[in-house]
Amino acid sequence: MGKKGKKEKKGRGAEKTAAKMEKKLSKRSRKEEEDLEALIAHFQTLDAKKTQVTETLCSPPSPRLNASLSAHPEKDELILFGGEYFNGQKTFVYNELYIYSIRKDTWTKVDIPGPPPRRCAHQAVVVPQGGGQLWIFGGEFASPDGEQFYHYKDLWVLHLATKTWEQIRSTGGPSGRSGHRMVAWKRQLVLFGGFHESTRDYIYYCDVYTFSLDTFLWSKLSPSGPGPAPRSGCLMAVTPQGSIAIYGGYSKQRVKKDVDKGTQHSDMFLLKPEEGGEGKWTWTRINPSGVRPTTRSGFSVAVIPNHQTLVFGGVCDEEEEESLEGMFFNDLYFYDATRNRWFAGQLKGPKLEKKRRRRGRAEESEGAADRDCGGADVPEPLEVITEVVSEDGTVVTIRQVLAPSGVVGQPPPEDENGAVEASGPSVEPCPRSNAMLAVKHGLLYVYGGMFEAGDRQVTLNDLYCLDLHKMEEWKTLVEMDPKMQEWLEETDSEEDSSSDEGAEGADEDQEEDSGEEEADPQHPEVVPGEQYADYLPRTEQYWLKLAWNHVGPEAKEKRALKVAQAMAKTFFDESIQDAAQDQR
Repeated sequence: MGKKGKKEKKGRGAEKTAAKMEKKLSKRSRKEEEDLEALIAHFQTLDAKKTQVTETLCSPPSPRLNASLSAHPEKDELILFGGEYFNGQKTFVYNELYIYSIRKDTWTKVDIPGPPPRRCAHQAVVVPQGGGQLWIFGGEFASPDGEQFYHYKDLWVLHLATKTWEQIRSTGGPSGRSGHRMVAWKRQLVLFGGFHESTRDYIYYCDVYTFSLDTFLWSKLSPSGPGPAPRSGCLMAVTPQGSIAIYGGYSKQRVKKDVDKGTQHSDMFLLKPEEGGEGKWTWTRINPSGVRPTTRSGFSVAVIPNHQTLVFGGVCDEEEEESLEGMFFNDLYFYDATRNRWFAGQLKGPKLEKKRRRRGRAEESEGAADRDCGGADVPEPLEVITEVVSEDGTVVTIRQVLAPSGVVGQPPPEDENGAVEASGPSVEPCPRSNAMLAVKHGLLYVYGGMFEAGDRQVTLNDLYCLDLHKMEEWKTLVEMDPKMQEWLEETDSEEDSSSDEGAEGADEDQEEDSGEEEADPQHPEVVPGEQYADYLPRTEQYWLKLAWNHVGPEAKEKRALKVAQAMAKTFFDESIQDAAQDQR
């Protein structure tokens, strides 16, 4: 009995410990969310100081990923909103709005009063109503250390004709999430999937919602039939037949304590409205023919003029328990819903290059004939016949004549349609994931994204263009040298994160600081502004005032200065700097 009683007591003790840990984690999660909400509210307070629309010609936007790039429905413009950037130590999240003029090849930063809070991994859809509207739902805000996330469930519309933001408040909509997908279907917005993550747990979704652009009401759909598993980052596009295609995506699940397994999906479904049944939909799994994309996540999607759907780039992750390595792509794939077929996009090369190659080949043929007349022994060329899928989805037979070994100056092979392989280094976007795509007048635009080089994440702000009608070559509109990007070492970030934690947990640490503080070996004498002058020069009093209000007047001046340093690091960006200058 004694042993049994001990076991029961031990079991109850373990349960109590687990319950206490759960309560502690729950309390910590709520506090983290409250901290992020306070941070978001602070940024919104600064945004509220904007009272009029200002448009400023500017250089291309800074590097970012998980932003949205949309084509204006009436003008030759692209609209860039939001996004994120990580420099090795800190995460920056934006709510900036940029307009790219296609005709003028210029960027304009547009500041509009009352914008949505800063976010990334949201969804943006353009509709032609009212002179053009940009609808935005959800997304996330990340703490500077990248360890905490706040997921939005708000819906906004940018009226492009009047350049005004409006938040649409309607109940019954999706929960807070990011990585979801949204399309315009008739006079509705249709939303699918996404995920929500906190320090405690994460969840992926496979639910479907519609939002009426007439009644401004949300509705949750309950499609019949087996549908896709929960996922984020998938392809979602309206087909010419009026269905909605879902392909690929990413999800993860916990296989054991502190070990997660990611899944890169490659299945495909159609969400079809039932005939005569208003609001009733059906899931159908499909298996398209052709050359489908290789397994990947983080790819970008755009719908092109002939109602085909285009997939660009992405990354294939190879996960181990302790490591994650990825292979990045910059290839193109097209899905033709009419034929239910995938095919790979292949460039033909510039026409000028073709003409030059033909002239060179003719001259070389004449020279070869002269050499043959001289009786020299020349090895026979090797003829190779291959079949590939062309850009229109048809199978094309290509005859290649390969130069035999020992023959120099042989021109490149030319197929029966006159296409040749490009010579020299070709211009194309480097492999990347989470880039932004937009299509206007049959031209595909690719902006930004990221790739990894070892432990370093390179975030891009280059801009490329490809004529989808000609499929000849990429054109560089904004060039970037990834080697020139700032990257701060991880060892330094540990110091920064500890400072940020000091700013967020000042009230908790206040009791510990009630005693005499030890001297800081790096800063034996604390001079106002000295510790954080490198982060926000000439704004010391602004941050000191914020810090003093944060820790309270009973705290020591040295404590307030430490908090000011951490807050300066946390809140540093262009808009904060402008606001600080105004306050001075």
